[in-house]
Amino acid sequence: MRNQQSTQESDHAKKMEVRSIKNGIIFCTIVALLLILYCGLQNGVKSSYFSYSRGSGNVTILIWYWPFGDMLTLKGNVCWDRYKIPNCLLVDHRSFFPSADVVVFHNRELIQGSQQLPTELPRPQGQRWAWMSLESPAHNGNLKKFANIFNMTISYRRDADVTIPYGELKPLVTESNLVEDSHINKTSLVCWVVSNYMDHHRRTQVYKELSATVPVKVYGRWNKLPLSSEDLLPTISRCYFYLAFENSLAKDYVTEKLWQNAYRAGAVPVVLGPPISDYKAVAPEHSFIHVDEFLSVQELGKYLQRLAEDRKKYEEYFNWKKHWKVKVHGDWIEMLCKICLQYSSLPLHKVYSDLEAWDKEGYRP
Repeated sequence: MRNQQSTQESDHAKKMEVRSIKNGIIFCTIVALLLILYCGLQNGVKSSYFSYSRGSGNVTILIWYWPFGDMLTLKGNVCWDRYKIPNCLLVDHRSFFPSADVVVFHNRELIQGSQQLPTELPRPQGQRWAWMSLESPAHNGNLKKFANIFNMTISYRRDADVTIPYGELKPLVTESNLVEDSHINKTSLVCWVVSNYMDHHRRTQVYKELSATVPVKVYGRWNKLPLSSEDLLPTISRCYFYLAFENSLAKDYVTEKLWQNAYRAGAVPVVLGPPISDYKAVAPEHSFIHVDEFLSVQELGKYLQRLAEDRKKYEEYFNWKKHWKVKVHGDWIEMLCKICLQYSSLPLHKVYSDLEAWDKEGYRP
């Protein structure tokens, strides 16, 4: 009886062992199938991207890292969905490096050392590396170490391979003969918003001389009168003139101080920056006053006083609004997608042997 019971227990144990082995095999098979399916889906997605990027007329732009760490979402075909730019794939995943036509590197992070160029990776033949900066030469750091590396420049400069200005003119769909009365609600002759106040800046010297001639209302952190983004334009709109003074005097360096602060607010900009010819190349005719047009800052101040009192002549500085509107740029995605519009016209074998010299051209320290 005991032997029979032992035999039954042994048979039961063997059955349990066989069942366990079968369950294990089934489990491993399921896991293997799931892995195969997952990898197939991943390869399919990646292949679809690659086939899109390598297809006829398509350009893949890889942003190696986002400027200032501001990571943006690239869902779908953003260049087409948002800006109707065709045949343009913008990606930010580094796995696309082997298939990218252009790889974009923002200068600030390279100079600070928080990001590095992938010089250890084999660079695909025909791939272009683009140097991008919207800073003036004074803030771009030492670029000598980047000699013979970059094939493209992306900058506010008009002679860059891809120009991305701070603002630009767009024609009105329907031109207007009416311009709002620009004298309404004006309470200050001249105003200035400044946070980065440095004694060695030329704009500081001009401000000091101008404020000795006419009253200048100053806002910003330097004067302990900061303006929120909501209050900025309404405050400037109450001024006849706005000091659109750049902190650096460099070729084509015309920032939001002109496009946003002055034009959008409805104040006549008094500009200090690149030569007057650079402003005339991009800004509406007879819409600004350049400091260099006057023999002295005192003469400038007297002109502003007379102009504010002459309603007809003052209004002439806004005639451009009958034909144009201002577009202010600030979207990194739109800037990067713009590369595709100019890609086919760019030289195939261009290399910047001296990026430092190119950047410093037209710079007045």
